[in-house]
Amino acid sequence: MEANPRSTGRLPAAFLTPGSSSFVDFLGNHAPELLPGNRQLPPVMGAVEAPHGTTIVAATFPGGVVLAGDRRATMGNVIAQRDIEKVFPADEYSAVGIAGTAGLAVEMVKLFQLELEHFEKVEGTQLSLEGKANRLSTMIRSNLGMAMQGLAVVPLFAGWDVDRGKGRIFSYDVTGGRSEEYGYAATGSGSLFARGSLKKLYRDDLSAEQAATLVVQALYDAADDDSATGGPDLARRIYPIVTVISDEGYRRLTDADLAETVRAIHERRLQEPDGPRAALL
Repeated sequence: MEANPRSTGRLPAAFLTPGSSSFVDFLGNHAPELLPGNRQLPPVMGAVEAPHGTTIVAATFPGGVVLAGDRRATMGNVIAQRDIEKVFPADEYSAVGIAGTAGLAVEMVKLFQLELEHFEKVEGTQLSLEGKANRLSTMIRSNLGMAMQGLAVVPLFAGWDVDRGKGRIFSYDVTGGRSEEYGYAATGSGSLFARGSLKKLYRDDLSAEQAATLVVQALYDAADDDSATGGPDLARRIYPIVTVISDEGYRRLTDADLAETVRAIHERRLQEPDGPRAALL
């Protein structure tokens, strides 16, 4: 697989032989040492200290699904980065939000993007949303050895199901176990608080704009109780990443789109610090 300066310029036979439509399988057969989960770590005492991404939330609405994440990465009790990217497009109709070890998570997402692109080129068609969720599950499972050493990756996957005509959300555990979530979901260190917020405010008749406001409210609540989750930073103009996936494809809201929503939420919370309240009955 390595470059040979004396070669004739031809690709190795492995690249020209028909095989699996899975790029991960191809890499596992011909260069397994390049897969993230196959790397050997030096012996260490205790968990490995590395930057971690925190809270990811998602919510469906009749026309699709919204996936969002805060911007803070932490390393122990230190803020490692204030503007980390945690939500990435997987392909035209799906996206991944990462929680866990940031470096490994970003690498896994890039490999997942390549996996979906490779399948489409080989097969001439896109994987179903269910198939994409299963492929991601396999990749997470292959990272179990790293997870046992404290380098876990626990993403949230969401997308528009072209066959069913609706938005869907899938959550995972460190072993690759996959669960479909209905209505809303959250993962990461602030997920407990974000899920509580979503549970009280979610409705199944939300518009895309209302769903975007909902996930920002949930991240705000998570940041209020979880030190590893970063709320909107108005001074630095660092806002959550909010993406909308519908039958028109993946779309990330710009900071200009979010600024008005974030400021409106902030102004409201100056009067009601705990945020919107659900009715008792």
